[in-house]
Amino acid sequence: MAIRLHGSARTTPRIRAELQLATGSHRSLAKLYGLNPKTVAKWRARTSVLDEPMGPRDRASQHLSQEQEHLAIALRKQGHLSLDDLMGQLLETAPKLSRSALHRCLQRHGISRQPATRVPRRHGKFEETTLGFVHIDSAEMKISSGRQHMFVAIDRVTKFTHVAFFDRATKANAAQFLRQVLVAFPYRIHTVLTDNGMAFTGQERFRGGVTDTCIGHIFERICKFNGIEKRHTKPYHPWTNGMVGRMNRTIKESTINAYEYEGLEQLRKHVQAFVQSYNFGKHLKALKWKTPFRAMCEAWEKDPSRFRLHPHHLTVGLNIKSLASPSLAYA
Repeated sequence: MAIRLHGSARTTPRIRAELQLATGSHRSLAKLYGLNPKTVAKWRARTSVLDEPMGPRDRASQHLSQEQEHLAIALRKQGHLSLDDLMGQLLETAPKLSRSALHRCLQRHGISRQPATRVPRRHGKFEETTLGFVHIDSAEMKISSGRQHMFVAIDRVTKFTHVAFFDRATKANAAQFLRQVLVAFPYRIHTVLTDNGMAFTGQERFRGGVTDTCIGHIFERICKFNGIEKRHTKPYHPWTNGMVGRMNRTIKESTINAYEYEGLEQLRKHVQAFVQSYNFGKHLKALKWKTPFRAMCEAWEKDPSRFRLHPHHLTVGLNIKSLASPSLAYA
């Protein structure tokens, strides 16, 4: 195999080998071969005739300290976090960290690629919309001491999430949850998307009947009363409402799939605490590494007319003035 030399090289592997076997002084050999004495000394001190790799011997990240780099490696190996989730975890302590720099860090330690567990599936993109497009769904949360139905609502634009627990997924409970959502979100909701479950919409075989025409479904009546457009997914196409379905899975993976609970009350408190930390502390790639709360505040600063309440009133504790708008006053 041929050895590739850089353009400024004054020696060849043969000359390097002769220098290593020679017995004269560095200065005499430099004069004989027309080299710098430092070059002669360098090759006589080595046992190989090959060039060594350029650059620092101990490579380190410019934006991560040694402790932060060890933390990133531990989270990757033990927590199996993806590159984006790992990025969100480290941004608080390393605000100048870029995604490519983090990827190079993982490459240096040989953990830049995780083993594939399933065949990747092609995903479509949601249509562009404005603030107030909410996805709603329910999921069963089952533990050893019982089960509860968790209703979840997530905004398509800000990713702000609200959850509530009920004993069953009934029409009345779904309607009660929708009323809570209208209060929990500080801005006006213009569209609600659900699946075709009985809790959210009338069954297809009953649509157009006397009851459906005169009374209608209670969930749809609340939407109509509040000027909300009610949409439901196409039958046998659940991925249309995949955003809230993915949120259901995220909540389950972080709660009942990872911990054991003494009772339903402990489960409810943990889920509510997780959603609170998600809304106010989770940096999301879809929001350009902002938290849902930060995205909501930026929407307020651009167009306050969409809001019925200042978003800072959602924070726990005293309300503080916005850093971006110090002149704002609070009622």
